[in-house]
Amino acid sequence: MTTSRATRRAETTQESRRLLVTAATGLFAERGYRRTTFEDIATRSGVSRGSIPWHFGNKEGLLAAVVEHAVGELRADDPGSLGQAMDALVAFTRSPSTKLFVTLIAEAIEPGSKLHKWYADLHEALRGRVRSWVGRADLPDGIGAEELSTVVLGVVMGVHQQWRIAPDAVDLERTYTALGGLLRSAGLT
Repeated sequence: MTTSRATRRAETTQESRRLLVTAATGLFAERGYRRTTFEDIATRSGVSRGSIPWHFGNKEGLLAAVVEHAVGELRADDPGSLGQAMDALVAFTRSPSTKLFVTLIAEAIEPGSKLHKWYADLHEALRGRVRSWVGRADLPDGIGAEELSTVVLGVVMGVHQQWRIAPDAVDLERTYTALGGLLRSAGLT
């Protein structure tokens, strides 16, 4: 096989994989993991159904790729300031990945769920982002970066859940601006 043919095949493989992950992300977010079929994913992605096990082994492997992709997106950016952190929170809560995580969390908390570890990893990635930001701040006595990152993550998840349930009752931008104000009043910038 020539180098250019091998390169085209690799690019096609990467593109198929990307299409499948994108389609699965949307479908898992809309329907949940259990109610989404390979056929649904193939139809939405435009990639053959048989490509899914070839790329990912099984549905669990596809879910792992979806979660790894979303967690990778979270780890990619490092907000430098409080304002940038708040903007990143608003953008994150509006992203398809966040809808995916909210939809799948009900399945993740069931005993023995394969999603449990992935959620623990997601939460660690989110806390890591907050820790990297608050770690640069002069925190008040008795408040550690780990504890503050857990509180901020809890607030963000709770606000997002409220917004998903009653979007007309929760203004994300104003709510996160208020959170930013509270954090500023605690000495964080």
